[in-house]
Amino acid sequence: MLQPDHASSLPAPTAIEVDGVELSLGTGAARVHILKGVSLKVPSGSSLALVGPSGSGKSTLLMVMAGLERIDAGRLVVAGRDLSRASEDEFARFRRQNVGIVFQSFHLIPNMTALENVAVPLELSGVRDAFDRARAELELVGLGGRLGHYPGMLSGGEQQRVAIARALVAQPAILFADEPTGNLDEANGRQIADLIFSVAAARGATLVLVTHDPALAARCERIVRVHSGRLDAAEEQVPARSAAE
Repeated sequence: MLQPDHASSLPAPTAIEVDGVELSLGTGAARVHILKGVSLKVPSGSSLALVGPSGSGKSTLLMVMAGLERIDAGRLVVAGRDLSRASEDEFARFRRQNVGIVFQSFHLIPNMTALENVAVPLELSGVRDAFDRARAELELVGLGGRLGHYPGMLSGGEQQRVAIARALVAQPAILFADEPTGNLDEANGRQIADLIFSVAAARGATLVLVTHDPALAARCERIVRVHSGRLDAAEEQVPARSAAE
């Protein structure tokens, strides 16, 4: 008789743990309390959407989890590393080794080709086959014929594909995306969303994205609403969908 597989019922390890995080930005009278005691756990390999009105703190929370903003108080553990009091150098090493980030505005280097833009993270880490790996990622996102093109020669959708290839080239365990389709038309936005979800699923990466688009948020396994620097008590669990939906 087959015995039950108890291992399959165990909870997934935690990729991100945010515990009582506080963050204020600005100085003096302009200082604003952005995150107010935020606590959140994200299981490894899962997908999470952060939603909420503009100014609610959702993008700041994503930046905190990605190691781009330092917290004032609380605890932050990402990919098994306690970043609560990390130095700038520790943050930089952590980002290179563990996360990929896709921004709404692409953030490509204008005087570098698509291939050079994607190779940059690996070159900074001293990877010898940086350009071979960058070429493979660009082929994966459908830009094998645009390797020598500069950002200004590419459409918005193509630029975002370059940005995704750059985010993925180091094989990160966690992929962050901040309004990744916000600057694209509907057709390009859908293609980019399909690409992000399919690659994250194929590689078993944890995906955290910020979006104003309810349809994009609904593709995630879990939706967390942010309001005035706090998380709503109720969370949405949505059915897992295939990347092609």
